[in-house]
Amino acid sequence: MYIKKIIAATALIGLVVAGIFAYTIYGKFLSPNTSFNNDEAHVYIPSDATYQDVKAELAPLLKDEESFDQVAERKGYISNIKAGHFIIKKGSSNNDIVNSIRSGNIPIKISFNNQERLEDLAGRIGQQLEADSTELISAFKDAEFLKNNGFEEATALSMYLPNTYEFYWNTDAESYRNRMLAEYKRFWTEERKAKAKEQGLTPNEVYALASIVQKETAKADERPRVAGVYLNRLHNGWKLDADPTVIYAVKKEANDFDRVIKRVLYKDLETDSPYNTYTYGGLPPGPIFMPDLSAINAVLNPESHQYYFFVADVSNPGYHLFAKTMAQHNANRKQYINWINKQGINR
Repeated sequence: MYIKKIIAATALIGLVVAGIFAYTIYGKFLSPNTSFNNDEAHVYIPSDATYQDVKAELAPLLKDEESFDQVAERKGYISNIKAGHFIIKKGSSNNDIVNSIRSGNIPIKISFNNQERLEDLAGRIGQQLEADSTELISAFKDAEFLKNNGFEEATALSMYLPNTYEFYWNTDAESYRNRMLAEYKRFWTEERKAKAKEQGLTPNEVYALASIVQKETAKADERPRVAGVYLNRLHNGWKLDADPTVIYAVKKEANDFDRVIKRVLYKDLETDSPYNTYTYGGLPPGPIFMPDLSAINAVLNPESHQYYFFVADVSNPGYHLFAKTMAQHNANRKQYINWINKQGINR
């Protein structure tokens, strides 16, 4: 009888100990351990992160750091850090959190448009991906890469088509660049290449002309007509005489792309630069801006007409008056000159 009591007591103690152990394990592994109020928190872990770096990122999000350490160690995470962008849900347990940051790298959406130079693009992408702008610009300007893929530094911006793309946050600079090359090749279908050829242009030349068209008009519905003007000039051996190229030339010569120029002066037309289409015939060496797809499509699908001139229409802001002859253009131009003088815009 005495022995039975000992056995029963021992069993009871065992159950109690097992219960305490189970409760402890539950508390560390499975009970909620988040301290934020939003539905989810975003965590970014760099490629060279140590566990201490991860802890520093997670600390504001955790109720109990010590229990997280214990679970992370038991699950082998401390010696197997994963880089990337991760999402932790409100109310997640330590077990959930470790699982999320170990295997839940989630792509992010990045977007870019309206960049004037490769440097501007690198800065924009560097704000969205782990790769910094220095690494990106080095990849963008890699001479061997450009040569092997039909680009020069002056035309390299043509490879980047503005849009929204999905990337893993920890994508490196070369992988980003290579993906953009793949997107460029995907965009330039045989149909689009054929349309470019109809206009006597290569894909890179389409991009360069589209950059001028977009700078000339912010109205997407007017871009095919503006594209038609410049193509008429090109096809008939005229210089483009495009003010946006002069502005770009002035800023490039001064190495000051933050400069704002609202009015082209006669002295600007004398700027000796291949980007100055008042001085040099044909298209500039490369794009002066990153055009969006509507401008590119305008060049590929221009309006067919006999216009060779256009000037801002002050009675219809954003749009232009078009002319077939210089006499018509000069008459249209008077209203614009009078307006700009009244505004006091002298630069």
